[in-house]
Amino acid sequence: MNTYKVTLTREERETLIEITRTGKHAAKKIIHALILLNVDSGPYAVEKQTNEEICKVLKIGMRTIDRVKKRFVEEGLEAALKMAPTSRIYEKRVDGDMEAHLIALAYGEPPAGYARWSLRLLANKLVELKITENISYETVRRTLKKKNLSLGK
Repeated sequence: MNTYKVTLTREERETLIEITRTGKHAAKKIIHALILLNVDSGPYAVEKQTNEEICKVLKIGMRTIDRVKKRFVEEGLEAALKMAPTSRIYEKRVDGDMEAHLIALAYGEPPAGYARWSLRLLANKLVELKITENISYETVRRTLKKKNLSLGK
């Protein structure tokens, strides 16, 4: 495994210190700035800490430190501070057909004994009608909200 050596310039150190002192940045950006400040081995470094010490103090994993150091060395300061894009692909739970059934149900008459549809009732009805195998009421809520529909009307 490659070991990456972080050497910060005076301007980079000042930028990172500014990021850690102001409360206007995302938590991950501040953590990454703290990592870079602590692993700096340049002439302006106060003291270099080991990865194990940084892990204990910041409550992060060793791999996080390695990834931040690698990104800094290969891509620069801005890349090391920004969030890495996710590579995870999420499967769409509600397609157009299911959405149409859900809207039709929501506008239709509620089951006997109920004054109006609830999110859980709609989710259970979609499963009962075999439109889907399973669906959470939160997915129903997001779908209705996306279409500006409210069950409270």
